[in-house]
Amino acid sequence: MHIAIIAGELSGDILGAGLIQAIRTRYPDAIIEGIGGPQMLAAGFQSHYPLETLSVMGLVEVLKHYPRLKKCRDSLRDYFLQHPPDVFIGIDAPDFNLGLETILKSAGIKTVHYVSPSVWAWRQYRLRKIARACDLMLTLFPFEAEYYQRHQIQVRFVGHPLADEIPLQTSKQAARMRLNLPPQGVWVALLPGSRRNEVRQLGVPFLQTARWLLTQRSDLQFIVPLANAHLKALFIEQIAEIAPDLPFTLLDGQSREAMAAADVILTASGTATLEAMLLKRPMVVAYRMAELTYWLAKWLVHIPYFSLPNLLAQEALVPEFLQHQVCPEKLGRACFEWLDNPNKINELQNRFTELHHQLRCSASQEAANAIFN
Repeated sequence: MHIAIIAGELSGDILGAGLIQAIRTRYPDAIIEGIGGPQMLAAGFQSHYPLETLSVMGLVEVLKHYPRLKKCRDSLRDYFLQHPPDVFIGIDAPDFNLGLETILKSAGIKTVHYVSPSVWAWRQYRLRKIARACDLMLTLFPFEAEYYQRHQIQVRFVGHPLADEIPLQTSKQAARMRLNLPPQGVWVALLPGSRRNEVRQLGVPFLQTARWLLTQRSDLQFIVPLANAHLKALFIEQIAEIAPDLPFTLLDGQSREAMAAADVILTASGTATLEAMLLKRPMVVAYRMAELTYWLAKWLVHIPYFSLPNLLAQEALVPEFLQHQVCPEKLGRACFEWLDNPNKINELQNRFTELHHQLRCSASQEAANAIFN
């Protein structure tokens, strides 16, 4: 069995690793290759390019890197046409993967796309491209599958692997012990993103928010997990500029442990909001992007929410702040709104538990079943 997988970023690497493990229970000797990260490599994957090759987000940012991305896609296209896999699985990265899937499908190769693009939010015209590109769409969330069914596109809701992996209850004190943090005290986790562009956009306002919070309450402590050494170096530069005297505990990775240990989380939008939800921690969600990207998105995107907990619940469970709303006073007050209201946190945790159950479907196994049955 020859299987091609292309994952676009760290969250795709997690999905890919779980899928590879599920595939190997069926086909232990399968050749599985394409683009993946450390978790996929540990599962016996052969990567033609580093995962970071595709870790670009935003319309303007993608355009800047287009020549490099096109060269990479053309190389993979030629390789897989010359060495056809039994199935090609594109994980996320729709602007990269859908074009490749279209070419491979027209050559008679079975194609699957794992993680739906946000067609329900913007660029609905992509539905026609998706129908041409893939034989099967696998979605992480139930509202996405319902959308594809309405448009007669072959789809399967498989749930989210993180919902299988993360227990329904997690101990704050145990997480603090694992991180060698004091068991008492109030901890705020700052997660400014897993991409360089995100940390550039959010690192400074998050540090300014930490400073503002401390002017209101001096006993707060801050923990900041950073995805890699490059992001850590960038964030340390920002600390030196904005808040050299503040009490930060920086971590190499360990974002899940940091969130589990926290009383409240200030985070960039993305997969981190899903993890925070599954850990049942209150959060404040922020996002900023290049001004031109924001201007274009404002005209193209038509959804009431952008964080995953709110999208799943179809209601404003957690506060969201976008672009010019991302300022210390607004973010700080939203954090205190959680810290000062334990009853609100209890209500939130009950809703998060309901959503956790909804997503707990043995996702990797379900995805493998959908692809190979």
